[in-house]
Amino acid sequence: MEKKSNKTLKSFLTIVISLAFAGFFLWLALRGLDFKVIQKSLAKANYLWVAFAAVFALLAYWFRAIRWNLLLEPMGHKISSSNALWSLSFGYLMNLTIPRSGEVARATALYGVEKVPVDKSFGTIILERVVDLICMLGFLGLTLIFKYEAILAFYKNSGININPNKILLVVGGLAVAGVLFFVFKNKFVNVPVLGKIIGFIDGILLGLTSIFKLKEKGKFILYTIGIWVSYYFAAYLVCFALPETSDFTFADGFFIIVVGTLGMIIPASGGIGAFNLAMKYGFMALFLAMGKSAEFGGEMGLTYSFISLPLQIVVMLVMGLISIPMLAKARNNIIEE
Repeated sequence: MEKKSNKTLKSFLTIVISLAFAGFFLWLALRGLDFKVIQKSLAKANYLWVAFAAVFALLAYWFRAIRWNLLLEPMGHKISSSNALWSLSFGYLMNLTIPRSGEVARATALYGVEKVPVDKSFGTIILERVVDLICMLGFLGLTLIFKYEAILAFYKNSGININPNKILLVVGGLAVAGVLFFVFKNKFVNVPVLGKIIGFIDGILLGLTSIFKLKEKGKFILYTIGIWVSYYFAAYLVCFALPETSDFTFADGFFIIVVGTLGMIIPASGGIGAFNLAMKYGFMALFLAMGKSAEFGGEMGLTYSFISLPLQIVVMLVMGLISIPMLAKARNNIIEE
């Protein structure tokens, strides 16, 4: 009972901290700007483009669900695409409540309907994040080629100060921990608690290495391209909804998706505040690179964020809420069989 109470308290504190992050970043984003300009721009927006963007947002869900099947197959688990989709949707829904909880929720939901061990499916989810990082670096590379001035302006405006020595220290520490794990894991595999931890890590590693055993590597690459093309258009098409940003180029779209991803990395509920602030600085940088007013760019960045972020949240909510009865139905079918 006490353990359950502590878990509830921890979840409550996590949500409160996440909301505090969201509130703080939203305050930073909104301070000093004329909200009437944003209101006028929102009133003039063409929301048909937002509907087109929503189609691509949903496509990204489907491509990711199908691709997940390919990662699980080498481990002997052939799952239905619908169960993959609803488990994925449920995970995204959980991310709206407790940031970063969706990965575990997704793996747990899949176990409930397909009996895939949580450690193995969790390993494939981590692998997906690695692949996503590589794709994100690809977009960053394109942005550096086509929008270098905007990247430089964003870096100066955001106040980000990355210390290379700290990054090297963290990477080095993780590398040493990994080597020690492989060297000494067999000595502790029979120890009750450590044995379970080692077994769980082994399961994750098995999921991570599943990419090397893929039977259909071509399909995996195509679905990955499909996911990120969908993400790109879900972000870029929103620009056409606003008269002030309807002339943005494909290269501007590369910049927007990179900056938006940086904003979503911060553990704020649903990206609220952090995404808005990232878009404010991002559009300031874009407008500066175009020789336009940085202040007006910040206002347009917030206007964009007040359309794009609610779109993402609505898609997560709708798909997530639909996933609950769909997963329950799939579990009942397993029980009946």
